[in-house]
Amino acid sequence: MALGALLDRLGSALFGGRDPGEALESALVAEMVEAVVDAVEPRVRLHSRYRRCLEPCLRRTFAHLRDIARQLPEPLALNRAAWSAEPFFNALFATAGDAESCMGDSRELRDFFADPANAAVGDATALLVARREERTVFAPRLEGEVLRTDVAQVTVGFAGHRLLAPAASAQAARREVGRRLLLRLAQAALKRIVDQDMRATELNEHKAYLAAVLRMLQLARDGMQGLVDDPATIEDRIAAVQAESSRTVEAYAEARGNLATLDGYLEHMEAVFGHPEEHVLLRPTDLRLSLMGVKLQPGEPGPANAFRLYELSDGHGLDVTIAFVTCARGDMPALIDRVAEAERLLRA
Repeated sequence: MALGALLDRLGSALFGGRDPGEALESALVAEMVEAVVDAVEPRVRLHSRYRRCLEPCLRRTFAHLRDIARQLPEPLALNRAAWSAEPFFNALFATAGDAESCMGDSRELRDFFADPANAAVGDATALLVARREERTVFAPRLEGEVLRTDVAQVTVGFAGHRLLAPAASAQAARREVGRRLLLRLAQAALKRIVDQDMRATELNEHKAYLAAVLRMLQLARDGMQGLVDDPATIEDRIAAVQAESSRTVEAYAEARGNLATLDGYLEHMEAVFGHPEEHVLLRPTDLRLSLMGVKLQPGEPGPANAFRLYELSDGHGLDVTIAFVTCARGDMPALIDRVAEAERLLRA
């Protein structure tokens, strides 16, 4: 089975909403092993025990992704009216027009509805992603009956809105999340291998550099500089460079040994898929924001948008807000010629 089709099958099994059962789970884990090996390093198949090595950690990955799948939110209807009715959309988009433009600007969504194969599909389910941006501002705030000035407050905004992977069903949209998370884990494993290769290259270059420095010091000791400088000082520098060179040679040998062997590849893959929570996780967070986007504390009075935010994180600073949305064909705004619109506004 081709890698793409295999990842789609695994994504569907993991995020399709049904428990596959123990027997099917074992078969899926076996397929996951092959998908991971194809994506990260196919030469691992030359190792006689690669399946036995990878299956335990991929069972942990399977369980972790299934746990994420159980927490994913249900789809919300996205349209112009939803901006007023749904607190999450009111916080996510600055205006109702922005919510509508998000659909209109999505080439993937337009292509989906334009595809003759989807002519009978009235609603598409898609993955909506955005980046949460927080910053601290100093502004007036009413505390009890006292108006305080220059109070530190945290504002929350969202940018980079995109609609991805529109599909005819919520299950297909969820499958896309599963596929992308599997690819993220494969990327993390491959990065470890690439980083190891880069480290070996850097150590080899440093080893060559230290060898040149050592030769230079030896020439200085035995040449005219040895007549001027204290030979003991030059010998101390030679000893320091020799010690550093010895450490570098050992580190280089270890780096090359881990990289060049099939066991080394397997160790990197086990390190990632044995601890998937360090590389992909879903963080549900309850937020209360004022209508101006200021983060409110529990019990703080005033009109507010209260909602649960779902963020996918790679554990290394890449965080993205996600939601599943349904978009009706009839709610799609007319396609606007952006250049013509800009010219019209300039003439106005």
